[in-house]
Amino acid sequence: MKKDITTSADAELMVRTFYSNLLLNEDIKPIFANVDFEKHMPHMIAFWEFVLLDKEGYTTNVFDKHVNLPLKPEHFTIWLKTFENTVHSLFEGEKAEMAIQRAQTIAYSFETKMKQMGKLNR
Repeated sequence: MKKDITTSADAELMVRTFYSNLLLNEDIKPIFANVDFEKHMPHMIAFWEFVLLDKEGYTTNVFDKHVNLPLKPEHFTIWLKTFENTVHSLFEGEKAEMAIQRAQTIAYSFETKMKQMGKLNR
């Protein structure tokens, strides 16, 4: 039986594993070619600690960080499937399911908002 996401170390494992898996995808890799993941990793971990563990301190607008990326509708599908597969491979339980539900909400809202703004590439 796998454990649930209960600690900052769990959130870090989830985030690091997710991005390692995501960057294996040749459709996604070019989008993040100029991103220094080690520099941004603490921010991404802090976001998920805030979302899943109610850890204080994260105040950045996540959407603003992504709105100008050259994203297409299929990228959201890839991102979400990779996220779900990563979480299921590592964890199970209430927080793991919450992580997936939050990721689904994020993907839907980002894609919808970017379409409305005309920022989504075809």
